[in-house]
Amino acid sequence: MPYHIVLVEPEIPTNTGNIGRLSLASGSHLHLIKPFGFEIDDSRLKRAGLDYWKHISLTVYDSVEAFFEKNKDKKMAFFSSHGEKSHWDIPFEDDMFLIFGKESVGLSEEIVQKHQDQVYKIPMYSEHIRSLNLANAVSIVVYEGLRQLQ
Repeated sequence: MPYHIVLVEPEIPTNTGNIGRLSLASGSHLHLIKPFGFEIDDSRLKRAGLDYWKHISLTVYDSVEAFFEKNKDKKMAFFSSHGEKSHWDIPFEDDMFLIFGKESVGLSEEIVQKHQDQVYKIPMYSEHIRSLNLANAVSIVVYEGLRQLQ
């Protein structure tokens, strides 16, 4: 399996649905960390994922601590607009965990500080924008990683 897409406390069901669809298309496993800003059976989530949701490889965690405890020895890359290194610099590997924060505030400062040497950003070339849509950001990273693995 190419990647593990991890969403920490996702808030918008349509983003999560689209990312679920992307995980299936890319052969990736989706990890969702609670609390969510929606119910997992939200119709908007399923509509965005269309009828593919039942085929998605999915793991749900009750907390960020539970996620890190279970996956502590895994290769990870974290994404933040505050990262210093570009996503083009990631040493992508098969089975790598790609960690994304919630839509409103991204990853917590604690996570970013603890994993500072593994934090990357997607370059943006306008001072008029703070961040990209989460589903778009995940797509950019996953497909850049797939390209590098080819």
